[in-house]
Amino acid sequence: MSEPLKARLTAGIAELGLTITEHQTEQLLTYLQEFHKWNRAYNLSAVRDIDAMLDRHLLDSLSVLAHVQARTPRRLIDVGTGGGLPGIPLAIALPDCQITLLDSNGKKTRFLFHIKTLLKLNNVSVENRRVEQFRPDQPFDIVISRAFASLADMVSGCEHLLSSGGLFMAMKGVYPEAELAEVESSVELMESHRLRVPGNEGERHLLELKRR
Repeated sequence: MSEPLKARLTAGIAELGLTITEHQTEQLLTYLQEFHKWNRAYNLSAVRDIDAMLDRHLLDSLSVLAHVQARTPRRLIDVGTGGGLPGIPLAIALPDCQITLLDSNGKKTRFLFHIKTLLKLNNVSVENRRVEQFRPDQPFDIVISRAFASLADMVSGCEHLLSSGGLFMAMKGVYPEAELAEVESSVELMESHRLRVPGNEGERHLLELKRR
């Protein structure tokens, strides 16, 4: 295992103010290294450098952890998860939360099955299908995504997945004023969090939205 990578991850976790066990840190590093290895053949991300992946994928995903934890979800779904972002880091950090990873790309879900098995993530289930085709047995407390082009797409596409008191959590870059105006008749903005992601200069926001 790369000691410099581990040191950078540990420093990033500390900067985010998170409590992550040694075992969870090892799992996060294994995930990062597998992501990097599989990315060459499976095209999980346009980011090729493992150091950049640590900042732009792993720490970016962990930057929402405290806000997810504050809502104490029992069931969460990551829609358009790709290579498992933010779903896998959240599943590692929240072993008591049942997390579903949904993606329509078969190559990416094969990688997710591999990670689930390798890391023994018993709280993870993987669904290889389009969001409109997925009908869960039970609704979810949180629908999270960093994949949707717009809030309108997220709200309309994922509405059937959300429990009655559940929340959409949208990971965005610059604060999406115009997108929020588009959906204000159907959802209410409960909270907006400006995220500070170690190693990332650009703006990041997490929006918590509730159905009206």
